[in-house]
Amino acid sequence: MTLPATMIGAVLTGPEAIEIRSVPVPRPGPGEAVLKVEAATTCGTDVKVFHRGGHPRMLKVPTLFGHEMAGRIAALGESVEGWREGDAVVVSNSAPCGRCAMCRLGRENLCEDLTYLNGAFAEYLHLPARFVARSLHAIPAGLDFGRAAMTEPLACVLHGMAACELERYAALGPVETVVFGAGPIGLLFVAALAAAGHRPILADPNPNRLEVGRTLGAWRTLAIERGGGQAEAVRAETSDGAGAWVAVDATGMPEVWADALGVVRPGGLVNLFGGCAPGTTVPLDTHRVHYSELTVKGVYHHRPETFRRALALLADPAFPVDPILSGERTIPQVEEALRAMMSKQALKLVIRGATTG
Repeated sequence: MTLPATMIGAVLTGPEAIEIRSVPVPRPGPGEAVLKVEAATTCGTDVKVFHRGGHPRMLKVPTLFGHEMAGRIAALGESVEGWREGDAVVVSNSAPCGRCAMCRLGRENLCEDLTYLNGAFAEYLHLPARFVARSLHAIPAGLDFGRAAMTEPLACVLHGMAACELERYAALGPVETVVFGAGPIGLLFVAALAAAGHRPILADPNPNRLEVGRTLGAWRTLAIERGGGQAEAVRAETSDGAGAWVAVDATGMPEVWADALGVVRPGGLVNLFGGCAPGTTVPLDTHRVHYSELTVKGVYHHRPETFRRALALLADPAFPVDPILSGERTIPQVEEALRAMMSKQALKLVIRGATTG
């Protein structure tokens, strides 16, 4: 595949500032590759990055951005084995070192040298050698690029589900799990929990998003007020009114973290999945945490094992994620897409090249 000299890409230049630029197409060095991006999906992290003008871990402006992507290998550097130009692939947005203590413990999401990849809102993307070696996956036959690009967020959700330790409640049957937030991540939690035979209770202020949750398998839905203070109302929606065994925050809002802590029953587990802003604090009822033996977990990112499982799950047409995709846009429309997410007019959008189709 012959690479062109230039491409268009969405360059983040500052808070809520994007420029569509013509930039050089990267060339691969030894062990590297270049991806022709067939589809990239927007996510809540992209919205945060757009709003704040960067990310302390993942990127510094000015830079191409976007991190959920799928496409075809456009060029391979020297010494790359096992791949050919034209292969349909999805690439993880992070690559662990494989050597540090955390990697050896199977907790690669906490790798001491975790490297991130951004730049999916462009026609081509440079893949460093570590990503080619550790983070590149073949797309199963028949899987659409737009759906495949959702592997990263679903991998995060599957990592989050593992942290919920649902097996500890297996003797009781399907586990009632409250999910706060009906954005893309919360909805993926609902779909994954329902597919595993559990009973997700989805709580969100937006009726339209709750309806999407019902199509994905939510056992119950509850329209709650914004600003927190909703634990009692949500707890009342559980089957016996005593609370859920598991609660997941998928909002990243401290007041909702507090509600998640307040909605579980004794012996329950709280999964604080949504990342709050730096410097945020949350009040903790120490008496309740101690005497009710609550498990409280912070959960971050994904692992190679959950990435592989997510890709396989997306290849199953019966797994219902398509309602989360609100439509398609082009690279010049990236800012429009992110603003549509900010205004709750869209859940998640697929970005495809210069023209849709």
